[in-house]
Amino acid sequence: MTQRGICSRREADRYIEQGLVRVNGEVISQLGTRVAPDVKIELARAAQQQQAQLVTIMLNKPVGYVSTQPEPGYLPAIQLVTAANQFEDRGQRLKFRDGLSVVGRLDIESQGLLLFTQDGRLAKRIIGEQFTTEKEYLVRVTGGYLDEARLKLLRHGLSLDGEPLKPAQVEYINDDQLRFVLTEGKKRQIRRMCDLVNLRVVGLKRVRIGGLRLGNLPEGKWRFVQAEELVRMEMRGA
Repeated sequence: MTQRGICSRREADRYIEQGLVRVNGEVISQLGTRVAPDVKIELARAAQQQQAQLVTIMLNKPVGYVSTQPEPGYLPAIQLVTAANQFEDRGQRLKFRDGLSVVGRLDIESQGLLLFTQDGRLAKRIIGEQFTTEKEYLVRVTGGYLDEARLKLLRHGLSLDGEPLKPAQVEYINDDQLRFVLTEGKKRQIRRMCDLVNLRVVGLKRVRIGGLRLGNLPEGKWRFVQAEELVRMEMRGA
């Protein structure tokens, strides 16, 4: 079920225990049941309704916050997800933060679009190895004139952790700013890529994940991601 993108592993276990999964029309209630790869797997309406209630939000993370549970002395970005920090009120209220997981981290020195979701399917579509969801960043750098040779290396030709990087879109915006579009997410990837061509990153902001754009969301504020936005992400292959 997880491989087909029907639900997360945890959700699959819960739905099976509740008798909400059918394989070729037969209800499956035993965890770990093996089935042929070509069978038809369906969720009962009750499971579909549970999925429809799963929440996804976007936060404009400021510098100084970490994406996940930090070491003592660091602030997790989830602390900003409060009623007072909600932006663009459409009558929706966050009843609880339980189950909200970060999708695609940003390091403490970076800012911009950070997603939290209760939907394991969305998380897999964005960060799963078999998917190629684009992440777009605006990056300020120092290190002198960026000639065509270094720009070409940033686009394709660098390796990290002993592995070649996938091709990236890298555009020169002005004397100190670049636009990166990546389809992978190694730890501190852009900063390390720039180090390899003797550039130092002094500012990094994520502005897009798939079809979701940061837009006018103020720094430190969050809002709900609407169902139609998630549909657009799927249409773009997220």
